Amino acid sequence: MSTAGGDISKLAKEYSDLRPVVEQIAAYRALLDDLEGAREMLLDEDMAPLAREEIARIETALPAAEASLQISLLPKDEADARPAMLEIRPGTGGDEAALFAADLLRMYQRYAEARGWKVALIEEQTTELGGIKEVVAHITGENVFARLKYESGVHRVQRVPSTESGGRIHTSAATVAVLPEAEDVDIHIDANDIRIDTMRSSGAGGQHVNTTDSAVRITHIPTGIVVTSSEKSQHRNREIAMQVLKARLYDAERQRVDKERSDSRAAQVGSGDRSERIRTYNFPQGRMTDHRINLTLYRLDAIMQGDLDEIVDALTADHQAQMLAEMGQ
Repeated sequence: MSTAGGDISKLAKEYSDLRPVVEQIAAYRALLDDLEGAREMLLDEDMAPLAREEIARIETALPAAEASLQISLLPKDEADARPAMLEIRPGTGGDEAALFAADLLRMYQRYAEARGWKVALIEEQTTELGGIKEVVAHITGENVFARLKYESGVHRVQRVPSTESGGRIHTSAATVAVLPEAEDVDIHIDANDIRIDTMRSSGAGGQHVNTTDSAVRITHIPTGIVVTSSEKSQHRNREIAMQVLKARLYDAERQRVDKERSDSRAAQVGSGDRSERIRTYNFPQGRMTDHRINLTLYRLDAIMQGDLDEIVDALTADHQAQMLAEMGQ
Protein backbone atom coordinates (compact mmCIF):
# COMPACT_ATOMS: atom_id res chain seq x y z
CA MET A 1 0.00 0.00 0.00
CA SER A 2 2.88 2.35 0.79
CA THR A 3 4.32 1.73 -2.70
CA ALA A 4 1.06 2.82 -4.30
CA GLY A 5 1.00 5.90 -2.10
CA GLY A 6 4.57 6.71 -3.12
CA ASP A 7 3.68 6.33 -6.82
CA ILE A 8 0.71 8.66 -6.45
CA SER A 9 2.87 11.22 -4.64
CA LYS A 10 5.51 11.00 -7.38
CA LEU A 11 2.90 11.44 -10.13
CA ALA A 12 1.37 14.38 -8.29
CA LYS A 13 4.80 16.06 -8.11
CA GLU A 14 5.43 15.44 -11.82
CA TYR A 15 2.02 16.92 -12.63
CA SER A 16 2.74 19.93 -10.44
CA ASP A 17 6.12 20.45 -12.16
CA LEU A 18 4.72 20.10 -15.69
CA ARG A 19 1.58 22.20 -15.28
CA PRO A 20 3.36 25.61 -15.46
CA VAL A 21 5.19 24.46 -18.62
CA VAL A 22 1.93 23.37 -20.26
CA GLU A 23 0.32 26.70 -19.31
CA GLN A 24 3.24 28.66 -20.83
CA ILE A 25 3.03 26.62 -24.06
CA ALA A 26 -0.74 27.18 -24.25
CA ALA A 27 -0.34 30.94 -23.70
CA TYR A 28 2.37 31.17 -26.38
CA ARG A 29 0.31 29.19 -28.90
CA ALA A 30 -2.73 31.34 -28.16
CA LEU A 31 -0.74 34.47 -29.04
CA LEU A 32 0.44 32.89 -32.32
CA ASP A 33 -3.14 31.92 -33.19
CA ASP A 34 -4.32 35.44 -32.40
CA LEU A 35 -1.56 36.88 -34.57
CA GLU A 36 -2.56 34.67 -37.50
CA GLY A 37 -6.21 35.70 -37.07
CA ALA A 38 -5.31 39.39 -36.93
CA ARG A 39 -3.29 39.12 -40.14
CA GLU A 40 -6.26 37.52 -41.88
CA MET A 41 -8.38 40.46 -40.69
CA LEU A 42 -6.10 42.79 -42.68
CA LEU A 43 -7.78 41.51 -45.85
CA ASP A 44 -11.04 43.09 -44.67
CA GLU A 45 -10.80 46.81 -45.44
CA ASP A 46 -13.20 47.74 -42.64
CA MET A 47 -11.34 45.62 -40.06
CA ALA A 48 -7.81 46.56 -41.15
CA PRO A 49 -7.27 49.43 -38.64
CA LEU A 50 -8.35 47.20 -35.74
CA ALA A 51 -6.24 44.35 -37.10
CA ARG A 52 -3.13 46.54 -37.21
CA GLU A 53 -3.65 47.54 -33.57
CA GLU A 54 -4.08 43.90 -32.60
CA ILE A 55 -0.96 42.86 -34.51
CA ALA A 56 1.09 45.55 -32.77
CA ARG A 57 -0.18 44.42 -29.36
CA ILE A 58 0.60 40.75 -30.02
CA GLU A 59 4.04 41.41 -31.49
CA THR A 60 4.86 43.46 -28.36
CA ALA A 61 3.73 40.61 -26.09
CA LEU A 62 5.41 37.76 -27.99
CA PRO A 63 9.04 38.28 -26.83
CA ALA A 64 8.06 38.19 -23.14
CA ALA A 65 5.89 35.11 -23.70
CA GLU A 66 8.72 33.38 -25.56
CA ALA A 67 11.19 34.23 -22.79
CA SER A 68 8.80 32.87 -20.13
CA LEU A 69 8.39 29.68 -22.15
CA GLN A 70 12.15 29.25 -22.51
CA ILE A 71 12.65 29.72 -18.76
CA SER A 72 9.94 27.15 -17.99
CA LEU A 73 11.77 24.65 -20.22
CA LEU A 74 15.13 25.08 -18.47
CA PRO A 75 16.41 22.02 -16.58
CA LYS A 76 15.14 22.02 -13.01
CA ASP A 77 17.38 21.57 -9.98
CA GLU A 78 15.83 18.55 -8.26
CA ALA A 79 16.87 19.97 -4.89
CA ASP A 80 15.01 23.28 -5.30
CA ALA A 81 11.87 22.16 -3.47
CA ARG A 82 13.77 20.59 -0.57
CA PRO A 83 14.31 21.89 2.96
CA ALA A 84 17.80 23.22 3.65
CA MET A 85 20.54 23.20 6.23
CA LEU A 86 21.87 26.71 6.88
CA GLU A 87 25.36 26.91 8.39
CA ILE A 88 26.94 30.23 9.48
CA ARG A 89 30.42 30.67 10.91
CA PRO A 90 32.46 33.82 11.66
CA GLY A 91 35.51 34.42 9.48
CA THR A 92 38.18 37.06 9.90
CA GLY A 93 37.42 39.80 12.39
CA GLY A 94 37.26 38.26 15.86
CA ASP A 95 34.34 39.34 18.05
CA GLU A 96 32.96 41.61 15.33
CA ALA A 97 32.81 38.69 12.88
CA ALA A 98 30.90 36.63 15.45
CA LEU A 99 28.43 39.50 15.97
CA PHE A 100 27.98 39.81 12.20
CA ALA A 101 27.32 36.06 11.99
CA ALA A 102 24.53 36.57 14.54
CA ASP A 103 23.15 39.44 12.42
CA LEU A 104 23.09 37.18 9.35
CA LEU A 105 21.23 34.49 11.29
CA ARG A 106 18.57 37.03 12.32
CA MET A 107 18.35 38.24 8.71
CA TYR A 108 17.61 34.73 7.45
CA GLN A 109 15.21 34.01 10.32
CA ARG A 110 13.18 37.12 9.42
CA TYR A 111 13.23 36.21 5.74
CA ALA A 112 12.00 32.71 6.62
CA GLU A 113 9.26 34.15 8.84
CA ALA A 114 8.06 36.43 6.03
CA ARG A 115 7.80 33.43 3.68
CA GLY A 116 6.03 31.23 6.22
CA TRP A 117 8.99 28.86 6.66
CA LYS A 118 9.99 27.16 9.91
CA VAL A 119 13.52 27.51 11.32
CA ALA A 120 14.88 25.05 13.88
CA LEU A 121 18.31 25.71 15.40
CA ILE A 122 19.98 22.33 15.72
CA GLU A 123 23.46 23.52 16.74
CA GLU A 124 24.37 26.93 18.16
CA GLN A 125 27.54 28.08 19.91
CA THR A 126 27.52 31.69 21.10
CA THR A 127 30.06 34.17 22.46
CA GLU A 128 29.80 36.22 25.65
CA LEU A 129 29.03 39.34 23.57
CA GLY A 130 26.06 37.69 21.85
CA GLY A 131 27.90 36.68 18.71
CA ILE A 132 27.93 33.26 17.10
CA LYS A 133 30.84 30.86 16.93
CA GLU A 134 28.82 28.44 14.81
CA VAL A 135 25.18 27.81 14.01
CA VAL A 136 23.38 25.13 12.03
CA ALA A 137 19.69 25.61 11.29
CA HIS A 138 17.14 23.37 9.59
CA ILE A 139 14.70 25.35 7.43
CA THR A 140 11.50 23.83 6.07
CA GLY A 141 8.84 25.29 3.79
CA GLU A 142 8.05 25.84 0.14
CA ASN A 143 11.06 26.08 -2.22
CA VAL A 144 13.49 26.76 0.62
CA PHE A 145 16.64 25.62 -1.17
CA ALA A 146 15.61 27.36 -4.41
CA ARG A 147 15.41 30.71 -2.59
CA LEU A 148 18.50 30.31 -0.38
CA LYS A 149 21.01 28.38 -2.48
CA TYR A 150 22.73 31.52 -3.81
CA GLU A 151 23.57 32.64 -0.25
CA SER A 152 26.53 30.26 0.06
CA GLY A 153 29.87 32.04 0.24
CA VAL A 154 31.75 34.72 2.17
CA HIS A 155 29.70 37.69 3.39
CA ARG A 156 31.80 40.76 4.25
CA VAL A 157 30.75 43.60 6.55
CA GLN A 158 32.18 47.11 6.86
CA ARG A 159 31.07 49.06 9.94
CA VAL A 160 32.17 50.63 13.22
CA PRO A 161 32.05 47.86 15.85
CA SER A 162 30.23 48.59 19.10
CA THR A 163 33.51 47.79 20.86
CA GLU A 164 35.44 50.41 18.82
CA SER A 165 35.92 53.62 20.81
CA GLY A 166 37.74 55.51 18.07
CA GLY A 167 34.95 55.30 15.50
CA ARG A 168 37.09 53.46 12.97
CA ILE A 169 35.43 51.29 10.33
CA HIS A 170 36.41 47.62 10.55
CA THR A 171 36.07 44.94 7.90
CA SER A 172 35.18 41.41 8.96
CA ALA A 173 33.46 38.42 7.41
CA ALA A 174 31.32 35.37 7.96
CA THR A 175 30.82 32.28 5.83
CA VAL A 176 27.40 30.94 4.90
CA ALA A 177 26.68 27.47 3.55
CA VAL A 178 23.23 26.41 2.37
CA LEU A 179 22.88 22.66 1.83
CA PRO A 180 19.83 20.87 0.44
CA GLU A 181 18.44 18.28 2.81
CA ALA A 182 19.43 14.78 1.70
CA GLU A 183 16.87 12.02 1.37
CA ASP A 184 17.67 8.43 2.29
CA VAL A 185 17.74 7.46 -1.40
CA ASP A 186 20.42 10.11 -2.10
CA ILE A 187 23.07 9.03 0.36
CA HIS A 188 23.90 5.65 1.85
CA ILE A 189 26.35 5.77 4.75
CA ASP A 190 28.17 2.56 5.60
CA ALA A 191 28.30 2.01 9.36
CA ASN A 192 31.96 1.09 9.00
CA ASP A 193 32.70 4.54 7.52
CA ILE A 194 31.68 6.54 10.58
CA ARG A 195 32.99 6.97 14.12
CA ILE A 196 30.56 8.17 16.79
CA ASP A 197 31.88 9.84 19.94
CA THR A 198 29.86 11.11 22.90
CA MET A 199 30.98 14.19 24.79
CA ARG A 200 29.89 16.26 27.75
CA SER A 201 28.00 19.26 26.42
CA SER A 202 27.80 22.67 28.04
CA GLY A 203 25.68 25.78 27.80
CA ALA A 204 26.73 29.27 26.76
CA GLY A 205 29.93 30.43 28.38
CA GLY A 206 30.60 27.00 29.81
CA GLN A 207 27.67 27.19 32.26
CA HIS A 208 24.95 24.58 32.90
CA VAL A 209 27.27 21.66 32.26
CA ASN A 210 25.23 18.50 31.73
CA THR A 211 25.89 15.64 34.11
CA THR A 212 25.58 13.07 31.30
CA ASP A 213 27.59 12.69 28.12
CA SER A 214 24.81 13.76 25.73
CA ALA A 215 26.62 15.62 22.93
CA VAL A 216 27.38 13.53 19.86
CA ARG A 217 30.18 13.92 17.32
CA ILE A 218 30.14 11.85 14.13
CA THR A 219 33.23 11.60 11.94
CA HIS A 220 32.87 10.37 8.36
CA ILE A 221 36.22 8.64 7.93
CA PRO A 222 36.49 8.60 4.09
CA THR A 223 35.93 12.35 3.74
CA GLY A 224 37.03 13.63 7.16
CA ILE A 225 33.71 15.49 7.60
CA VAL A 226 32.90 16.03 11.29
CA VAL A 227 29.48 17.02 12.62
CA THR A 228 28.34 17.59 16.19
CA SER A 229 25.02 18.01 17.95
CA SER A 230 24.61 18.97 21.59
CA GLU A 231 20.91 18.86 22.42
CA LYS A 232 19.90 17.33 25.77
CA SER A 233 18.89 13.99 24.28
CA GLN A 234 21.76 11.79 23.09
CA HIS A 235 19.37 9.80 20.85
CA ARG A 236 18.10 13.00 19.25
CA ASN A 237 21.69 14.20 18.83
CA ARG A 238 22.52 11.10 16.79
CA GLU A 239 19.54 11.75 14.52
CA ILE A 240 20.47 15.40 14.04
CA ALA A 241 24.15 14.69 13.43
CA MET A 242 23.34 12.00 10.85
CA GLN A 243 20.91 14.38 9.14
CA VAL A 244 23.58 17.08 8.89
CA LEU A 245 26.20 14.57 7.74
CA LYS A 246 23.94 13.30 4.96
CA ALA A 247 23.28 16.89 3.84
CA ARG A 248 27.02 17.65 3.70
CA LEU A 249 27.81 14.45 1.78
CA TYR A 250 24.95 15.10 -0.64
CA ASP A 251 26.15 18.68 -1.15
CA ALA A 252 29.72 17.49 -1.75
CA GLU A 253 28.47 15.11 -4.44
CA ARG A 254 26.41 17.91 -6.06
CA GLN A 255 29.46 20.17 -6.09
CA ARG A 256 31.57 17.41 -7.66
CA VAL A 257 29.03 16.88 -10.45
CA ASP A 258 28.65 20.64 -10.96
CA LYS A 259 32.43 21.07 -11.21
CA GLU A 260 32.61 18.39 -13.89
CA ARG A 261 29.93 20.23 -15.85
CA SER A 262 31.47 23.67 -15.41
CA ASP A 263 35.16 22.83 -15.99
CA SER A 264 34.74 23.65 -19.67
CA ARG A 265 32.87 26.92 -19.17
CA ALA A 266 32.88 30.04 -17.01
CA ALA A 267 31.83 29.56 -13.40
CA GLN A 268 28.15 30.18 -12.77
CA VAL A 269 26.30 31.92 -10.00
CA GLY A 270 25.35 29.20 -7.57
CA SER A 271 28.43 27.08 -8.17
CA GLY A 272 28.63 26.74 -4.40
CA ASP A 273 32.21 27.94 -3.94
CA ARG A 274 32.31 28.51 -0.17
CA SER A 275 35.51 30.58 -0.42
CA GLU A 276 34.09 33.13 -2.85
CA ARG A 277 33.38 36.60 -1.48
CA ILE A 278 29.86 37.12 -2.70
CA ARG A 279 28.51 40.18 -0.87
CA THR A 280 29.53 43.28 1.07
CA TYR A 281 27.35 45.02 3.66
CA ASN A 282 28.57 48.61 4.13
CA PHE A 283 26.78 50.08 7.15
CA PRO A 284 28.14 53.68 7.07
CA GLN A 285 26.74 54.12 3.55
CA GLY A 286 23.69 51.87 4.01
CA ARG A 287 24.83 49.88 0.99
CA MET A 288 24.69 46.21 0.03
CA THR A 289 26.65 45.00 -3.00
CA ASP A 290 26.40 41.53 -4.49
CA HIS A 291 29.68 41.13 -6.37
CA ARG A 292 28.55 38.22 -8.56
CA ILE A 293 26.01 40.27 -10.49
CA ASN A 294 27.21 43.81 -9.64
CA LEU A 295 23.96 44.57 -7.83
CA THR A 296 24.10 47.51 -5.40
CA LEU A 297 21.16 48.50 -3.21
CA TYR A 298 21.04 51.44 -0.79
CA ARG A 299 18.56 50.00 1.69
CA LEU A 300 20.74 47.98 4.00
CA ASP A 301 18.43 48.37 7.02
CA ALA A 302 15.57 46.64 5.20
CA ILE A 303 17.87 43.90 3.91
CA MET A 304 19.17 43.14 7.41
CA GLN A 305 15.53 42.89 8.49
CA GLY A 306 15.10 40.02 6.02
CA ASP A 307 13.92 41.86 2.89
CA LEU A 308 15.92 39.66 0.50
CA ASP A 309 13.50 38.98 -2.36
CA GLU A 310 14.95 41.60 -4.73
CA ILE A 311 18.44 40.10 -4.30
CA VAL A 312 17.25 36.50 -4.65
CA ASP A 313 15.14 37.32 -7.73
CA ALA A 314 18.08 39.08 -9.40
CA LEU A 315 20.43 36.16 -8.73
CA THR A 316 17.84 33.67 -10.00
CA ALA A 317 17.28 35.72 -13.18
CA ASP A 318 21.03 35.94 -13.80
CA HIS A 319 21.41 32.19 -13.42
CA GLN A 320 18.52 31.58 -15.82
CA ALA A 321 20.05 33.99 -18.34
CA GLN A 322 23.34 32.08 -18.20
CA MET A 323 21.56 28.79 -18.75
CA LEU A 324 19.64 30.22 -21.73
CA ALA A 325 22.90 31.53 -23.20
CA GLU A 326 24.50 28.10 -22.87
CA MET A 327 21.51 26.45 -24.56
CA GLY A 328 21.89 28.87 -27.46
CA GLN A 329 25.56 28.07 -27.99
